[in-house]
Amino acid sequence: MIKHRLALIVSHPVQYYVPLYQQLAQRQDISIKVFFTWHDGSKPVHDSGFGIPVAWDIPLRQGYEFELVENVASDPGMHHFVGLRNPDLVRRVLNWNPTAVHITGWAWWSHFQALRTLAGKGIPILFRGDSHLLDDSMTGPRWWIKRIVLKHIYRWPSAFLVTGKANSDYYEAFGIDQKKLIPCPHSIDCHRFAEPAAQYEDAALRWRTELGIAEEQIVVLFAGKFEARKDPIGFMKAVESLKDNNVVAVMVGGGELQADVEAIASARPDLFRVLPFQNQRRMPVVYRLCDLFVLPSIWGETWGLAVNEALACSRPVLVSDKVGCAAEIVDGSCAYVFSRGGGPSLFDIMRALTADRTRLRNMRAAAAEKAGLFDVSVTEAALMNAISGLNPDE
Repeated sequence: MIKHRLALIVSHPVQYYVPLYQQLAQRQDISIKVFFTWHDGSKPVHDSGFGIPVAWDIPLRQGYEFELVENVASDPGMHHFVGLRNPDLVRRVLNWNPTAVHITGWAWWSHFQALRTLAGKGIPILFRGDSHLLDDSMTGPRWWIKRIVLKHIYRWPSAFLVTGKANSDYYEAFGIDQKKLIPCPHSIDCHRFAEPAAQYEDAALRWRTELGIAEEQIVVLFAGKFEARKDPIGFMKAVESLKDNNVVAVMVGGGELQADVEAIASARPDLFRVLPFQNQRRMPVVYRLCDLFVLPSIWGETWGLAVNEALACSRPVLVSDKVGCAAEIVDGSCAYVFSRGGGPSLFDIMRALTADRTRLRNMRAAAAEKAGLFDVSVTEAALMNAISGLNPDE
């Protein structure tokens, strides 16, 4: 029996979110419909970070009901406030008669208007955002203005789906009542990365051999956009500073710093391997190339779902303290953090971890176990709990 009708407003089919839509669509107690405000994934879209058109090679348009709402923006996209302008969005959502609406992000014209208008009509709203204050200074005029504006906007949601501690701290800084903060973690489809494990491991071993990496060497992996905020150059310099011929860094991705990455790598072909952008089906093998996955971001890393993917591939991880997921995943069993100022550096922690390959190998079981805490099934259960909390009498 269907108890709830949940409309979800989101920019486009995000590879991390679609498995949740697909699982919700199979339930008998809820009906969902997703309203896309930018694109529906039916054709490649230019990714400014990678610098190329991207179309994911996994099914993102199947297994759930969705609608692409016309976007009339002259410069469509998520890079500015008026990049998503869908005048018909609210009407289409209301015509579907939802009992609740899930909105991802407010910083686009259509999402802002939907949040305000639907709240004004008394429709319960679950707000999904993953912002944190790890990059911000909570002083000065800019902070004061931001706090005034967001305290006003954040009056509208009925509840906030909180991804973790950094996200919770963010909402509390804007005076949100803790009763409105509902734990609902970021997640991935762990099974897609975990299995078939033997097949993926064999493919990664063959690939390592093709790359000229000896079996006894330790591989540290950077996989993502080659852009300043993710600091691939700082990562490469730290690897160089190790002065350890037994360590090889694999750089996978592309973007604005491509030429810089390739220049460093060409000067040290013994130390670096550079691979182009890899699509989703290949990523379970990409992560298995390494013994240690590193996410060294300087700023703008609200969570870092690549970390979840690496863990699901049974690989230990090392992240900076500017990465949003650090508080949740770092525990010393398979996940470590380095400081961007005042504490142990990337070089310090990486040197300690790469000194003992056996230790890294022994962390793999713990990594897979950690990944399960952020599986899509966990998010599904948390979301259903949040929806039920909107109507406690049901």
